[in-house]
Amino acid sequence: MDISVVIPLFNEDESLPELSEWIVRVMTANNFSYEVIMVDDGSTDNSWQVLQNISSKNNSFKGIKFQRNYGKSAALNEGFKAAKGNVVITMDADMQDSPDEIPSLYKMILEENFDIVSGWKKVRYDNTLTKNIPSKIFNGAARWSSGIKLHDFNCGLKAYKNRVVKNIEVYGEMHRYIPVIAKWSGFKKIGEKVVEHRPRKFGVTKFGWERFINGFLDLATINFVSKFGKRPMHFFGLYGTLCFMIGFFMSIYLIIAKLMDKGFALTNRPSFYIALIVMVIGMQLFLTGFIAELISRNSASRNEYLIAEKLGL
Repeated sequence: MDISVVIPLFNEDESLPELSEWIVRVMTANNFSYEVIMVDDGSTDNSWQVLQNISSKNNSFKGIKFQRNYGKSAALNEGFKAAKGNVVITMDADMQDSPDEIPSLYKMILEENFDIVSGWKKVRYDNTLTKNIPSKIFNGAARWSSGIKLHDFNCGLKAYKNRVVKNIEVYGEMHRYIPVIAKWSGFKKIGEKVVEHRPRKFGVTKFGWERFINGFLDLATINFVSKFGKRPMHFFGLYGTLCFMIGFFMSIYLIIAKLMDKGFALTNRPSFYIALIVMVIGMQLFLTGFIAELISRNSASRNEYLIAEKLGL
């Protein structure tokens, strides 16, 4: 199979018929063998019923329905598990991503041998103050911390080699950082393509201003997990040992000073309490690293979701 299209959705019953027809036109015109896996992330409208109707007419359209809303990362992760195409395309269901971009993304993966090609919505129709400016700040921070030269990490329109999506795990809200996760998994050939950003035709955005705060928190998390996820003691143990040694040598200095000068008011000096606090912090960091090591070696699965129904899978 040439292409798997993975589409996470939440309350998009108005856009699904038009989107599915558009995808079929593109696939037919380019003679692609394909499947479209739509993951309903606990919609409360008629999205699942619409998807059932689409699937009954075209068995290339398949579906996964979550019992409740788990988030975009969970939807993508389940879609990746089910995808069989040589190239996996992700796009949003709100029709702000154009299916006409699929052939060129597919070509870049196949002919230019990219592991990932990320879309760049160079011209956007979002609100400048609430979305565009925060997005530029967020993407600048992500470029700086990851070393990946992408302009739009959060663009939903991306293409992957199949082996990339089968070897990465997306959880929490880490869908924004799939290129970072892939890079740390060894897939380093990451490209970018300018894609069309279309005005929203149906519904309203599902993301508020809080996603930018969450985005920066997730960026810190993914950087830490990428570097120290398998060896947390290297982080906590290092800084714990440094803190403990600083406090220890301060304490030795103060004790010697007291022995040499009986009038030395040890407990009246701020340095005495600083030394004790730093030693305690050092011990806490060291023990945190030790516990994190135990947890990392015995961690349970982070991707178990209650699926209500499936279509064609």
